[in-house]
Amino acid sequence: MLKILIILIFLIIIASLGTALFHLIKHEESSTKTVKALTYRIGISLALFILLSIAFMTGLIQPTGIGMQMQLQKAKMLE
Repeated sequence: MLKILIILIFLIIIASLGTALFHLIKHEESSTKTVKALTYRIGISLALFILLSIAFMTGLIQPTGIGMQMQLQKAKMLE
């Protein structure tokens, strides 16, 4: 459920960027809609960052990938 929410938030961020680009290209003189779309994107990105931080701290998501594998290898070498 959390992964679906994260993907939806990413899609909303991309849609906001697309809206800003559209208003930037179409309305060269009026940039208020572009600024508003980019402001929404920043707010949504900040909310996503906070959500990911809380999910990581509470254990809802676990780190994986190269960095985690390197940490596990270091732990095995120290044993």
